[in-house]
Order: sequence, then structure tokens, then C-alpha cells
Amino acid sequence: MSRLNIAEVAPEIYKAFLHTEQVISKGPLDAVVRELVKIRGSQLNGCLFCIDMHIHEALRLGETQDRIYQLSAWRESELYTDAERAALAYAEAATERPDGVSDEVWDAVAAAFKPEQAGYLVAQVAQINLWNRIAAPMHTLPPKRG
Repeated sequence: MSRLNIAEVAPEIYKAFLHTEQVISKGPLDAVVRELVKIRGSQLNGCLFCIDMHIHEALRLGETQDRIYQLSAWRESELYTDAERAALAYAEAATERPDGVSDEVWDAVAAAFKPEQAGYLVAQVAQINLWNRIAAPMHTLPPKRG
């Protein structure tokens, strides 16, 4: 059982976080890239609820099972584009250590994305880290499915 349901006990805060997520989802960053960085960030943060949610969302968007299976070892996989690799490298670096985004990682983002897309990538990574830092410590569990 979850320790606390933020949507119930702090609805205005939850609505603000949800609004930010909705704004990001309407931006210029590809939906599959958004879901890949959400899944990878959630894996790094150990957030089961978000891993489950975003894998299901990625599948709904047409993502393949093989790419999801290989996501935790994306560097070794041949299934990801250069843009996806840049986004995943950024997501990992910013999640593991916010000041750890090297020039090399950022240069790959800048080469793969237009500035506005890069801005939305930065926001998406920050946002999934926010959600992970709510759901994981509150022991929020995904719905039971078969």
C-alpha cells in the first residue's frame, strides 16, 4: 500500500505537476523519445510505478518489445537512433548526477535536437525525476494486471 497519495492530500501541487507534464507532452519532442527517457530515468531511480506506466504507454504508442527489453543496455543495442542515444545519455547523466552532464553528452543532444526540442528534453528528464521522487519513496505500486 502506498504511504501517501499526493493527489489526495496535496491536490493543488499534484495539479501543477500534472499541468507541467501536459505542457511537455504537447511540445516538439517526439513521444517515443519522451517515453524512452521516462522509462530509463525510472529504471535508474527504482520507481516501479513509473517503469510500469511508461512501458505500457510506450507500447501503446507502437514501441517494440525488443527495444524496451534492451533499454537498460541501450549503449550495446543496435536498435536506437542517434537522437534516442543522445536523449538517453542525457537522461542518465542528469538523473545520476545533475552536474554530471558532460560537454560530450550535451553536444550530442545539441546535434540531434533543435534548441526547442532540447529544452523539452531537459524539462522531460527533470519532470520524470520529480515523479520518481514522489512515487518511489511513497511505495506507489502499479495496478495489478493478470
